[in-house]
Amino acid sequence: MGEILDLVEARLRTALGEPDARADVTFLGTDRIEVLRFIDGDIVRYATLGMSAQPMADPTSPLADPVKGPRAELVLSVRLGLADTDQVLRPLAVLAASPQVEGLIVAPGASLDLGQPLWTGAPFSSVLVAEPGGLVEDLELDAPMDPVCFLPLLPMTHNEAAWKRVRGAQELQERWLAQGTDLRDPLRASVPLD
Repeated sequence: MGEILDLVEARLRTALGEPDARADVTFLGTDRIEVLRFIDGDIVRYATLGMSAQPMADPTSPLADPVKGPRAELVLSVRLGLADTDQVLRPLAVLAASPQVEGLIVAPGASLDLGQPLWTGAPFSSVLVAEPGGLVEDLELDAPMDPVCFLPLLPMTHNEAAWKRVRGAQELQERWLAQGTDLRDPLRASVPLD
């Protein structure tokens, strides 16, 4: 487990630079989850470290495979200095622990809902899991282990999350693109949904 996390952290450092801060959270009955913060100009990126230590298991399977299965870490990017986004550390750790705690498989197109704002005053309480491979390349592991995917998180307002449940992730992303939505703006309003 430690070896995998060392490789994951090395991949994050290669892609994002040196973290300027890190915090860790441990939930009862789970492995420790760290959240690393990277500053890149006016963008701050938060990346989890620990979610990929174990493969995500199908919640309907009676036994979890300790080797095979999808592995992932989460990455959130927001504009620096517009809101106190460092409060997102614990919520991100909660999301990263959800496969262990709730038996979820976190995959692109999924919605993850915290039931509370990502940070104080945030118009978002949920995120859309986007496709990996853009900012941080997948990390190949020795067979038969699956690669570690670095999944971008896109904050959603309450209305966007409700619209996504009806219309799907693809349509929401197309709406954001068509409207020129700045998904890194921590104070942005909901995209027009008509």
